[in-house]
Amino acid sequence: EIHRTRPDWDLWTDGVPPGPQGHPGESPAEVGSRADRVLARIAPASADGDVVLVAHAHFLRVLTARRLGLPPAEGRLFQLATGTVSRLSTEHGRAVIAEWNMRPDTVS
Repeated sequence: EIHRTRPDWDLWTDGVPPGPQGHPGESPAEVGSRADRVLARIAPASADGDVVLVAHAHFLRVLTARRLGLPPAEGRLFQLATGTVSRLSTEHGRAVIAEWNMRPDTVS
């Protein structure tokens, strides 16, 4: 529907356009800020152990990009399948993807 009026529109670079009242839309930078707040909120708990997050795939893709120090739009690089588990971790003090798109019965 968006492409009818904006043929070059792209979710990852243009964000969600405003809709009817109560649906103000959201830019990629705003989604990135939300992801940054989540990461800051879970930081104390993740220092002590594992933290489980459940969310929509597009948000988790942005959260992954932000955790890796990438701009929010780079979430487009991380395809995330439905019903899978992914695990972010650290290696030598750097954020890494430890597992991605794992089926729940294969998660280590």
